[in-house]
Amino acid sequence: MLASLLRRLYLFQVVAGALLGAYFAESMAQVALLPITVGAVLLPLLLQFMVIGYTMFKSRAQHDPDLWWQAFLGEFVAALQIFCFQLPWTRRQPEMLMPDADTKWARGDSRLPVLLVHGYICNHRVWDKLARVLRRSGHPVLAINLEPLFTSIDNYAQPIEQAVQTLLRETGTTKVVLIGHSMGGLAIRAWMRSHGSHRVARVITLGTPHMGTQIAKLSPTPNGAQMIWHSPWLKALQCSETSAIRALMHIALTHQDNIVFPQRDQVLEGADITEFKGLGHLEMCQNDGVIQWVLQQFTIEHA
Repeated sequence: MLASLLRRLYLFQVVAGALLGAYFAESMAQVALLPITVGAVLLPLLLQFMVIGYTMFKSRAQHDPDLWWQAFLGEFVAALQIFCFQLPWTRRQPEMLMPDADTKWARGDSRLPVLLVHGYICNHRVWDKLARVLRRSGHPVLAINLEPLFTSIDNYAQPIEQAVQTLLRETGTTKVVLIGHSMGGLAIRAWMRSHGSHRVARVITLGTPHMGTQIAKLSPTPNGAQMIWHSPWLKALQCSETSAIRALMHIALTHQDNIVFPQRDQVLEGADITEFKGLGHLEMCQNDGVIQWVLQQFTIEHA
């Protein structure tokens, strides 16, 4: 669903850019091909740059210019790669990925299976890089799509439950590790509220608005409204969690998050917190330092 919408959106942007290029070529009496090509390429890039620039300016919390620019550029590159080259180009439903052929793994292996849960207005392709690393490390991986795009976060508990059942059945294990980016972390918590945590080895969240985000003040969608800063839904979710559930949770946040802010307030009592600097919101899914931190959580689990 999202992939189709993004393809149509980018087609519209490319056509609009080409038409603008043709208009300027005609007004300047130039050969049309070059301006049309430049317009078709530049308009999508310019719009992406403007969106990242607005969110980076809106969310600025620290005034360290070096870290701000580092996060700005990193987020722009990550957004281009994810939204232009990954999310739009998937036509099949995600499938469970077993470890690479050169990685010894057998049913019942102690290396736990991993469920990857994406965030708001994304799909499973946001996890391409992390999924590859986890497979090379010997973990079975399943990245799911949360659909429909705009619904209550509670409604995502059922597809997560089905995915957990699939992972346990196919791997012969009794526990899974769940990793959520942004809204995906809230969907995992909502699933635990509905289905319990007895099959959970660890929950890892990246850039999740555990306390909500001020960028969602006027969200017209049900899940967007639930992520508003200190929303009633978030407060009820927090009240439902025990200290045992919080002990399973490991939260990664970035001081320069351009979507989830106030950034350093996205913590939960009893959960382990790790803070990164100089990273944007989407960039957390692709950053090598964050990925290595994720792998370390597995090492700790089996130490």
